Amino acid sequence: MTDNPDWAGLKVVVAGLGLSGLSAARVLAGLGAEVTAVDGGDGPALRAKAEQLAGVAVRLGDGDTLPEGTELVVTSPGWPPSSPLFLAAEKAGVPVWGDVELAWRLRRPLAATGEPAPWLAVTGTNGKTTTVQMLASILTAAGRRTAAVGNVGVSVLDAVLADEPYDVLAVELSSYQLHWAPSLRPHSAAVLNLAPDHLDWHGSMEAYAADKGRIYEGNRVACVYNLADPATEALVREADVEEGCRAVGFGLGAPSLSNLGVVDGLLVDRAFVEDRANSAAEIGAVSDIVPPAPHNIANALAAAALARAYGVDAKAVRDGLRAFRPDAHRIAEVAVVDEVTWIDDSKATNTHAAAASLAAYEPVVWIAGGLAKGATFDELAAGAAGRLRAAVLIGEDRALIREALARHAPDVPVIEAAAGQTGAVAMAEVVRTAASLAAPGDTVLLAPACASMDMFTNYGERGDLFAAAVRDLAK
Repeated sequence: MTDNPDWAGLKVVVAGLGLSGLSAARVLAGLGAEVTAVDGGDGPALRAKAEQLAGVAVRLGDGDTLPEGTELVVTSPGWPPSSPLFLAAEKAGVPVWGDVELAWRLRRPLAATGEPAPWLAVTGTNGKTTTVQMLASILTAAGRRTAAVGNVGVSVLDAVLADEPYDVLAVELSSYQLHWAPSLRPHSAAVLNLAPDHLDWHGSMEAYAADKGRIYEGNRVACVYNLADPATEALVREADVEEGCRAVGFGLGAPSLSNLGVVDGLLVDRAFVEDRANSAAEIGAVSDIVPPAPHNIANALAAAALARAYGVDAKAVRDGLRAFRPDAHRIAEVAVVDEVTWIDDSKATNTHAAAASLAAYEPVVWIAGGLAKGATFDELAAGAAGRLRAAVLIGEDRALIREALARHAPDVPVIEAAAGQTGAVAMAEVVRTAASLAAPGDTVLLAPACASMDMFTNYGERGDLFAAAVRDLAK
């Protein structure tokens, strides 16, 4: 394989028939490659997807065997490096790319600049989607044609091949995607935070952090990091960047030189101003951010830093933040019932996200549990202990949270609910139980710190059923 392959006749295997796999297979077939799409699953849904792929050979029920003569494998993000298909590719000397790597290599130059549209990239354990959407809102306010792409919104492949080209892309990247994107070199990038997650996929925290850190490789203008998370700064120090690229921190306190922060309720930039040693620029206010929870303010500062690195003025940052509203299931207020506030943060699928959510409310009846994905809960329980009125635990790995609470918050009442139940029936019981524990002035917070698939289709269904059960309670 060369950096610029002749796609015509190239024998490519696409691993996985999810959204990114389908997109990659179509694009590669359109370029003239000989594409075989493989998936370990089978059934009516996958067969229906296979029928959509004109000119692509599809092999269902066998995702482990590398077809003879394969010259490139393009994988969907969820397939782990330990998959037999990839081990066979490594043994045969066949490169493995992700959809992001493929998109990066297929970028086309803009007529105005002669270069491809720059990527402003975001990763982190939590907050990626919100930050990228904030960034896209800011870039739109600045008059740029842009989109939130990657692990959110528009497919990154569709974005780079769009008939009407984008000026700049706001790109959300997961650790999975970064693992399979060796050539990626963003204009500027941010790592929002770093906490244990997906360790079953990566094998260790060190491997997980190393994949996150790939986002800084080759940055041209700014490596944006979280002042409250030293691990993110450590990744900047280890990165091989272009000469002149700067480290820019963001945090919730008054900013020092070359950082962004908060002063008297204002968002302040001391990084992208002419005389940053002696002056700063006001780029918005905490009141411009919805909701103004601490972690969401941090997300806004990270988005602002990337936008400012790209050259966006202060007014566009403010206008973009004012226009932005978060997606569903992200610290969304559902209702106030009998002076108790009910909050849906079903998107908090790991301990780091749940900790950020818990820090925004007090006192809390906490609904938590599900699939732990290899996580431990002692640090989360210890940090939340002083805020908890009670806890309602659900799901397959509830015992891990119960034991952590027993160690670090022994006085907090803990009730296990919906054992053996799933879906709407389970959530109705969970909400009734939480209501019986809450007092006027409390917040009932769905921030499970776990994945949802043991009881629900996904975190979205979990949040929807929670909101429906709360509305029923209000009636």
